[in-house]
Parts: sequence; C-alpha cells; structure tokens
Amino acid sequence: MLNRLTISQLTTSLAKREASAVEALRSCLDRIRQVDSRVHAFLSVDEHDVSRQAEQADRLLQSGKSHEEMPLLGVPIAIKDVISVLGQPVTCGSRILGNYRSPYDATVIERLRAAGAIVFGRTNLDEFAMGSSTENSAFGPTYNPWDLSRTPGGSSGGSAAAVASDSCIAALGSDTGGSIRQPAALVGCVGFKPSYGLVSRRGLVAFASSLDQIGPLTKDVRDTALMMNVISGWDPRDSTSIPKATPDYRTCLGGDVRGLRLGIPKEYAIGGLEPEVDRAVKAALKHLESLGAEIVDISLPHTEYSVATYYIIATAEASANLARFDGVRYGLRVEGNDPLELYARTRGAGFGAEVKRRIILGTYVLSSGYYDAYYLRAQKVRTLIRQDFLKAFEKVDAIVTPTTPGPAFKIGEKIDDPLQMYLSDIFTISCNLAGICGVSIPCGFTVDPKLPIGLQFLGKPFGEETVLRVAHAFEQTTAWHKEKPPL
Repeated sequence: MLNRLTISQLTTSLAKREASAVEALRSCLDRIRQVDSRVHAFLSVDEHDVSRQAEQADRLLQSGKSHEEMPLLGVPIAIKDVISVLGQPVTCGSRILGNYRSPYDATVIERLRAAGAIVFGRTNLDEFAMGSSTENSAFGPTYNPWDLSRTPGGSSGGSAAAVASDSCIAALGSDTGGSIRQPAALVGCVGFKPSYGLVSRRGLVAFASSLDQIGPLTKDVRDTALMMNVISGWDPRDSTSIPKATPDYRTCLGGDVRGLRLGIPKEYAIGGLEPEVDRAVKAALKHLESLGAEIVDISLPHTEYSVATYYIIATAEASANLARFDGVRYGLRVEGNDPLELYARTRGAGFGAEVKRRIILGTYVLSSGYYDAYYLRAQKVRTLIRQDFLKAFEKVDAIVTPTTPGPAFKIGEKIDDPLQMYLSDIFTISCNLAGICGVSIPCGFTVDPKLPIGLQFLGKPFGEETVLRVAHAFEQTTAWHKEKPPL
C-alpha cells in the first residue's frame, strides 16, 4: 500500500530500505489499474519510461544518495497535461494538439528530475485549463473519487483526483483562477497556488499569462512545503520569474498560530454559500481561535467586481495565446483552399465549445472600440483589487475564506450554464488577480452524501511561509486530511 503514503512517509521508507522506488511505482500503477477506469484521472502513463526512472532512483539510493541531496528521490509525481515533459504528449485536454509531443522539459520538470522524482503520467484537465469541473476535456470527464457521479472540480481535476484516489504520491497542477485550490477542496486534498513569479512558467502552455501559476497538490501540508522547496526559485528563461531567494518552507511548519491575526472579508459572506460549507468554515474559525489566533473582520471592497474583471482579462489573454494554434506549425491540421479556411477548419474541429466561447469573448473585449471600455477598465479594477489585499495585509497576517461555495456538484449539473460554472471560483479568482498566494486544505464534510469541504488561507505576495504555517497548524490539530474516499 505504498501508494497511500505521503512524500515524507515514502522517502523515510525508501531511506531505511524498507521499500524500493520500483515497488512504490508498482503500487501506484496497480492502483491506477484498479480505479482509473472509473475515475479517469490520467490521460496516459508511459510505463516503460516510469519504470526506467524508478530503476535509476533505486540505483542512486543503493549508491548512498540521500533525500537531503535529492528530496524527492523515488517519489512518483503526476503531471497535469498542460506542463511540458520531454518526449511525452502535451494534449492540454484538446484535440487541436493532435499527436504533438514536447521537445523539452518545463523548468518545474527539470527541477523535479534534479530532486529525483519519478515524473509520472499525464493527468486530465479542462481543455487548455479553461473550466471548473474537468468536464471540458476532449477526452472525457474525470470523476470525483468520493462520489463518481460528481465532478472533482477543475481545471486540475485529474491531478486532484489522482492524489485523492492514491494513484500517485503527489501531483502538479496549474492555477489561473482557482484551478488547483478548487479541485483540492472538492476531493479533500491540499492545493497550493504560489505567488505570481515564484514558480517558473516556462513549459506551461499558457492560458492567461498574467494569471497562470504552477503549484502542487498533495496529501498534507508538509508535502506541499517539500514540493515548493523543489519547484520554487528564479528562472532566467521566464521573463515573469522574480529573482528572489526562496527559503526552506519546511522550517515554517510546526509553529503555532498564537498571536497571528486572521482576516475574514465581509464581502465573502455571500447568499449562495451552502449551509454545510458555512457551518464547517465557522467551526474552523472557532478552532483557529482556540489555537490562539485572533479573528479580525476586514473589507475587500472591490470583491464584487472580481468575477467580471477576471473573465475579461483571462479571456483576452486566452484569445492572444491560443492564436498560435493554427494548423500550420504543430498539432491538428484540417486542410482548406486558402490559409484563412485552413485556420477556420482546424480551429473549428480542434477546439471545444468552452475554449471557443472564451476566445470569442476575449477577441471581442480586445477589438477596436471595446478595448478601452472592457480590457483597459478591467486592468484598472484589477489594480484596485490588488490594493484591497495589500491594505488588508497591513492589518492581518493571513485571510481565511471558504474555498468554494458548495461541495462537489453533479456531472452535467452546470455544464450548460456557464455563469453558474464561473461562480464556482468566486472565492479563488481574486488571489490570481492580485498575484498573491493561497492554499486550500480539508476542513470538514457534508453529511449526505459525504463530500469534502475546503478552507482557504490567502497570504500577501511571497507570504508563503505564513500561509503554510497556519495551514499546517490547523491540519495537525484536526483529522480531516486523513479521511480517504470509499473507492
């Protein structure tokens, strides 16, 4: 049952020679064979390649290589299929990329390999990371391990479901408006969105370049800190990467929350919050108070504009970024009588409905006569949203909110109502607009059916240490993260 272990537990077992990397890999592969026909977390797993990596990890362990030198040595880490891995497919959950395979490793993959990780499989996602349910994948939806009739959230639903179903030890996802934190909340794992610029975006297929960040999905907060140690840091090949020294995030764990001020935004007390989520979050706040934290009411006055602002900026950037998929350079090609017809036929056949919707919206807000009215104004409101957070962080150390308005929803329940689907991210999108960090951790369950509920901690830009400290203190004094789905 090595697949059920955390990174810390597995590396301890490997270091003591109680298990081998090959055995850990086989345990994950066996779990995939057992459950993934029902969960559909993975799009592909190259068993020959991962077996080669595991054998190499065992040789390094036998030669005396330690986990101090290579902290992820022998650990299978699943990868969202929007992050480039040398020689592996990068479908982005879309048919337009056809049989394209990446000619290089993303920076985060280089760093995982340097740390000894087994780069393990390609996980499902909403097409080009555009969605909140992993129903928009061209290769079929992913299902929530807690209830196979429900979504795991999105767009990193495959990575989240893989972690929750113990089909891997940890995973990487990407977060543009909540795409790590929201699925983490709906499947009951830990999902971390780093501050913008902390983790290199080189090798991440862009959705919205000013919002996208790569981050980990893990089984506990300690594993998140471990993953952040590996993937964080300046990358001169990424112009959005910040040249900033990164600490050992493990050193902030184990501290208590006594004296910390935690802010509760009054604007997040929305009418659509489901009662069981409301109760769980209020119970979590009382628990944090019992641990010595001070709960403080704060205001983020421009919150009401965040959804509209996000869907103008994100779609505008998507429209620009996805223009490269034209049938000429790579991926799907549907012939036409002239270049314009080739573009139209290729994109018509290759893109799904949600991607087309967002490209159309983005092209509209960037068009002549509408740029100032929509895109430029949205950028100004984005600045106000960021200023709201910076002002709040002058008074509090972190902000606490629900991660989602409700638990996992049924497959098909919101797919025909884009506005309701977009509102699934109402508590998470401001974090991306402001460029700050955030984490979702389990804080309870609904009763019937039993579904996970997520609690979100937000921190100031490059305030990862405080967010991890608070999340770890909560986690270690509760047992929600230890619950497993009934697969």
